[in-house]
Amino acid sequence: MGTVTRLSKNTEAVKIAFQRSEMSSILDVYGRLVMAGEARDYAIGMYRDQAVFAIFKHHAERPTWRVVKTPGLAQAQGAFAVHGSQDQVLKRGRDLGQVLKVFAARRFSVVG
Repeated sequence: MGTVTRLSKNTEAVKIAFQRSEMSSILDVYGRLVMAGEARDYAIGMYRDQAVFAIFKHHAERPTWRVVKTPGLAQAQGAFAVHGSQDQVLKRGRDLGQVLKVFAARRFSVVG
């Protein structure tokens, strides 16, 4: 009989994802942006070190806003951040609800 070579377990790295309650909060904000005509599409990315919820105003190459969860920064700067279209940090913190208040605080416009 031949030898059996055992295949290793899935070697793909664990990916960071948003929890259900976090997604609910983010989708609530996204829904309000859609109703106001400020958003049309979204994309979700899960990576080894962070999770990203990208919000697009138009079908463009770059998102207008990105909500980013980086657990590695939880103790230092906070795990959650909202980035603008030019990759500027609009708000960062440990509590997603507080970070998402940046969308309620003011109206955004894209300067292009």
